[in-house]
Amino acid sequence: MHAPYDNRDTPSPSARFAAGGTPVVLDRREGPHGEVVLRRQGEVLQIIANGCFLMDTSDGRSERLLVDAALDALDGRPAPAVLIGGLGVGFSLAHAAANPRWGAITVVEREEAVINWHGLHGGTGRAGPPTARRPGPAPGPGTPSAQAPAAAPFAALTAAALADPRTVVVHADLVAHVHASRAVHDALCLDIDNGPGWTVTEDNDGLYSPAGLAACRARLTPGGVLAVWSAKPSPDFEETLRNAGFRGVHTKEIPVARGVPDVVHLAVRPG
Repeated sequence: MHAPYDNRDTPSPSARFAAGGTPVVLDRREGPHGEVVLRRQGEVLQIIANGCFLMDTSDGRSERLLVDAALDALDGRPAPAVLIGGLGVGFSLAHAAANPRWGAITVVEREEAVINWHGLHGGTGRAGPPTARRPGPAPGPGTPSAQAPAAAPFAALTAAALADPRTVVVHADLVAHVHASRAVHDALCLDIDNGPGWTVTEDNDGLYSPAGLAACRARLTPGGVLAVWSAKPSPDFEETLRNAGFRGVHTKEIPVARGVPDVVHLAVRPG
């Protein structure tokens, strides 16, 4: 089942192509998974990984749909806990934190650079109010995140969400996290790489494999919802979800100005 999504309060898909001027590199980092670059083109911020475009700030409709569709599928469950992976430019986190219906909000992001660009150091912990955080040494694992001394261009979008007491940011690889963690959530909202059909980083393939989906299922409460963002439709992935024991598998489409639509795959853990 395919249902187009149209949120008229958000920018038009044509905004994706409205950025003007020559791209300017704001930051470039080498990490354990390769190079990550932050660029600005006109008013648009872009994240580039290993030379491939990942995301920008021109149009967040599909990232917002990711959390809205998961919440709707929970059918009124009180204060559901959500895990968002990863942080990216922050559309999904900001949208979730703006909705008082969500309970605990856990964000898992593997790239320390991305965490820094939101005004946080790497590490695991709860983000305090921006005015209470000061630049300083990066905290170790298990300590509260702190404000990064470098420029944080995404903080304008996520500062309120990061100050929300429901929000915890975890610096970890999501694939490893879902296998190692014993925490359970009512929803997993996953926007990793370009989705199951095209991954820039080879390691991310494991998230969409039968073993990765089994780990995701184990991280969900009975009746919990798995929502997966993808840059294109994937009937094969829908079948993989069914074979992994999920029910109610369907997709929602988000039309874009050029090419195939973005999609959100939805599936429910039986219980």
